[in-house]
Amino acid sequence: MVTATEILTLTQWLSPAYPVGAFAYSHGLEAAIADGTVTDAGRLTDWATGVLEHGAGRADATFLAAAHHADAADIPGIDATARAFAASAERLRETELMGAAFCEITAALWPGDLDGLTYPVALGRATRLAALPPILAAQMALQAFVGNLAAVGMRLIPLGQTDGQRILRDLAPACARIATETAGGDLATLRSTAFLSDIASMRHETLSPRIFRT
Repeated sequence: MVTATEILTLTQWLSPAYPVGAFAYSHGLEAAIADGTVTDAGRLTDWATGVLEHGAGRADATFLAAAHHADAADIPGIDATARAFAASAERLRETELMGAAFCEITAALWPGDLDGLTYPVALGRATRLAALPPILAAQMALQAFVGNLAAVGMRLIPLGQTDGQRILRDLAPACARIATETAGGDLATLRSTAFLSDIASMRHETLSPRIFRT
């Protein structure tokens, strides 16, 4: 049984108030909005679905589960794979900086050896150290990721708050399912075919003007 304290701890870690700076990153979405690829709530839903199912969403859930199940000696190898899986310089910077921020604040508040890990690996390792349920952590991490994409869309397209919340509601089943499908943390299953998202993250490197860091 998942306890209330476990749920609340994960809620704290994956809240927008937790100081990892997630609000500063669009995961390439800013470039897709700027070039007219994503123009309304329907297209943003399709975009977010693709990233969840075929891109960083599924991959990061796999890395989280792998790190949770791994012994400490295996964490550097999992983290190296997560870095190699970043499709662009900005994607790598995003996962490194968010991971570093998560490690710093979490290690200061909960006992455990967390330092210099990419974001999904840091989350997975932290759930292992704190004995938190990894599937619930992945579900909530995926929802937080979708929430951040929705927030980008609300700011830049712009979408209304109702549309933003509708996207979160509609993609909640996918978040739950993907977390379950990746629960084994099998890195042999890693794949990424969200090519438009990858290209958008590369194009964002030279986008001007821009609001988000990625």
